[in-house]
Amino acid sequence: MGKVIIFSAPSGSGKSTIVSHLLQKYPFIELSVSATSRSPRGSEVNGKEYWFITPQEFEKRIAEDKFVEWEQVYKGTYYGTPKEEVERIWAKGHVIAFDVDVKGGVNIKRIFGKDALSIFIKAPSVDELRRRLVSRATDSASAIEERLAKASQEMEYESSFDTVIVNDNLEQAFARADALIEEFAGK
Repeated sequence: MGKVIIFSAPSGSGKSTIVSHLLQKYPFIELSVSATSRSPRGSEVNGKEYWFITPQEFEKRIAEDKFVEWEQVYKGTYYGTPKEEVERIWAKGHVIAFDVDVKGGVNIKRIFGKDALSIFIKAPSVDELRRRLVSRATDSASAIEERLAKASQEMEYESSFDTVIVNDNLEQAFARADALIEEFAGK
């Protein structure tokens, strides 16, 4: 079994920005592309940001035990880690990076134990989280309110992670993430 690094955060905390930085800096880290039953947002591409599949196909794959873990994050919207992604990345000798919701992060940490480093990323405040969600302009006002309500629930999982990065200064968050990766991966 190889190593895995788990990144989880409430929507708008900057998790994907930090993960993108790490993927560019460290060629031995490879992102596990999650599957989801939601529709693509903005310029998302099937197979790059997510594997976009129908809810029916997702449920079929659950029944066939094709996921390392999965979660129904919002009503009718599934997210999960395909087993084939894990096998593909480890076959290259790479460290797997997971960019997942908090429940998925806790589940993945439980599955991989000491071979996993779990990192919770959070915005400095709910007001800042709201500002970020509004400024990215990918969600409706009602979707933003739903995400903010969910964020308060997700913050309760913070203590379930190995470490926390408060993303109040992006360069400092990058530096903290770099240090954690270098120590964990031994590279």
